[in-house]
Amino acid sequence: MKSFKYTINGNVYKVHVNSVVDDIAEVEVNGTPFQVKMEKPAKKQLVTLKRPAQAPTTASGDPVISRPAQSNAPGAVKSPLPGVILEVCCKVGDTVKRGQKIAVLEAMKMENVINATQDGKIVEIKVNKGDSVLEGADLFVIG
Repeated sequence: MKSFKYTINGNVYKVHVNSVVDDIAEVEVNGTPFQVKMEKPAKKQLVTLKRPAQAPTTASGDPVISRPAQSNAPGAVKSPLPGVILEVCCKVGDTVKRGQKIAVLEAMKMENVINATQDGKIVEIKVNKGDSVLEGADLFVIG
């Protein structure tokens, strides 16, 4: 069951607990077996298992998979990796130049600057500060 090593007055004792039933423990001290009566019965340790919730399934039993809608909007600036939007640096109607910082994305504890992919005006902002985004998700539309 469990093994312990004790040093008492310079003497080393190797104690191996074989079993504990109610208030009787069977132990070996340096290879010599003993039955030890305890004052109180040993506490029984209850182990609570937490099982994850089952993933949702369709009527046919297939797992439900939700993917972000793929947008083919011209001028869409996409997220290069999954993360959290820390800062949105522009607003709808702002004129931006290619390479200009338009947002900051935190991914894997690193701040990543999201730059405009082309010159133009911000037509739509699809994210807010604090939003979690997946890789390839549309962040902005530049027209």
